[in-house]
Amino acid sequence: MNNDRPTDIQRTESWTPYRKGLCNDCQALCCRLPVEARFSDLVRMQLADDFERDEPLKNIAKRLTKQGVVAHFNARDGIFTLTQHSSGDCYYLDRHTRRCTIYELRPDTCRQHPAVGPRPGYCAYLKKPE
Repeated sequence: MNNDRPTDIQRTESWTPYRKGLCNDCQALCCRLPVEARFSDLVRMQLADDFERDEPLKNIAKRLTKQGVVAHFNARDGIFTLTQHSSGDCYYLDRHTRRCTIYELRPDTCRQHPAVGPRPGYCAYLKKPE
């Protein structure tokens, strides 16, 4: 981390090189990045059923938007963007523990972070207050 300035999720140059265990005492700033999901992610997350595979994705997006889970759908790419709270936190981030409430079911975007993302190999680490 750049020691003269605090971590800012919008300034990737302030991010920290990722290392194993870094998430254990982090405030989960990465969970303020937009989360993209594909249909297969929605099935894993139990938001859609595999039998809906032949249904137009825009219908699924409409249903999930109405439920408040999806904020945006890109029909051209088939990508759903999950809702964020007014704080910027992911819909599935527990506000108190700062842990993912669906960790085992999380989308591939989250599974691949920080190897894939705005600055591969780096994360917006911010230590939890003691």
